[in-house]
Amino acid sequence: MWGIDDMPSQTGRVAVVTGASAGIGFAAAKALAEHGCHVVLAVRDPARGADAAARIDGSTAVLRLDLAELDSVRSAAAELTGQHPRIDLLINNAGAWSATRAETRDGFELQLGVNHLGHFAFTGLLLGAMLTTPASRVVTVSSVSHRGGAIDLADLPMLRTYRHTAAYARSKLANLLFAFELHRRLARADAATMSLAAHPGGVWTGLFRGANPALLVHTLGRLVTQSPERGALPILRAATDPAASGGQYYGPGGMGELRGAPKLVRANASAHDEALARELWGESERLTGVGYEPLLRSA
Repeated sequence: MWGIDDMPSQTGRVAVVTGASAGIGFAAAKALAEHGCHVVLAVRDPARGADAAARIDGSTAVLRLDLAELDSVRSAAAELTGQHPRIDLLINNAGAWSATRAETRDGFELQLGVNHLGHFAFTGLLLGAMLTTPASRVVTVSSVSHRGGAIDLADLPMLRTYRHTAAYARSKLANLLFAFELHRRLARADAATMSLAAHPGGVWTGLFRGANPALLVHTLGRLVTQSPERGALPILRAATDPAASGGQYYGPGGMGELRGAPKLVRANASAHDEALARELWGESERLTGVGYEPLLRSA
């Protein structure tokens, strides 16, 4: 049963955790720093990031990153790679959830724009600093809700029909399609960098602020949720377990994968649809303007 005490020393490593000012991201950043890693808290609000960093016993830095704005993604990546030519670990954790339809600064549907497209662009812009770092890893955080996700590439803005639960589920499916496709492309390039995925199970965080409380009690409930610290364990295992390998997916081992110790779990078949993954990848490159192939060819 893998736990926080099983994490090996992270001394000398540099990790970047998006959405690290609270919740699961904070818990992951704190654990990594306390095991010797220098952790960059990539957050939308630097003041909240500084408050979070002050509560971590270890080496940290705060980076402003707004995944809803591609200009911010580009400037954050440029600042980060300028300061850290070596990046060992990227945890794509930050997320957006909205009860009503909204758009990013660049006109993308908010949940897909932040949860998938923002991270797609950020990862691509950091990949050069990771490909030259032995044993580096990208861990993309998904959710059990990916099981209800469906991606219509002809209507990524969701203009025809919008339901916030469907929008969130498809963004989490997109996270897995991206993580597994990145693994395949890294493997073909014989790159030292690995791509893995993880999900925290049922964790109540500030992400769902403003949701219907009665609905949440009915669908989640205290008996099927766990703390952010427990929810961070599958992410930390994917990030640090020496036995982990590219293309794997970790989540809680309890009933419905909602709580419990982290273990290897299985994603829905749609997450392994290679044709869909390639199409989504191409559309993501077109929408963000971030291409991976030149880097992968030189890996």
